[in-house]
Amino acid sequence: MVPDRVEREILIDAPTEVVWAVITDPAHVSGWFGETAEIDLRPGGRITHAWKEEGGLTEERGIVEKVEPPHYFSYRWIRGAEAEAREDNSTLVEFTLTVDGEGTRLRVVETGFSKLDWPEDERREDAESHREGWEHELGELREYVLELERGSARR
Repeated sequence: MVPDRVEREILIDAPTEVVWAVITDPAHVSGWFGETAEIDLRPGGRITHAWKEEGGLTEERGIVEKVEPPHYFSYRWIRGAEAEAREDNSTLVEFTLTVDGEGTRLRVVETGFSKLDWPEDERREDAESHREGWEHELGELREYVLELERGSARR
């Protein structure tokens, strides 16, 4: 059976407005999520992330679904070469930010793995890869915010 949902939550010792900027401003996103990022932060806007891998850069694309600053942001992460997001070629990534004391609780939920138009073993592998990936990337995000708050983050 293919899990449909990957969910991660972390507490970040920074104001919500700072965490919001770090997940939506391409200059910050490229500091913790891949090598480069482009984000047109409006519903229907395009997102592009690129990572260095063997053989060069790998690009991933998405389409912004919803933007509610500074508490909610979602996009469809498109799989494959297609330009338009559909339920069978994309997953929905949702970021929810809530104030938690003097910090911010960030929850990331990615859904739709079971609906991808792929063989079951590939969908299962993708869900597992993203489960591990979000754990790693959110650790990178937390570290980036700490460096940013200390004034030493690369932009």
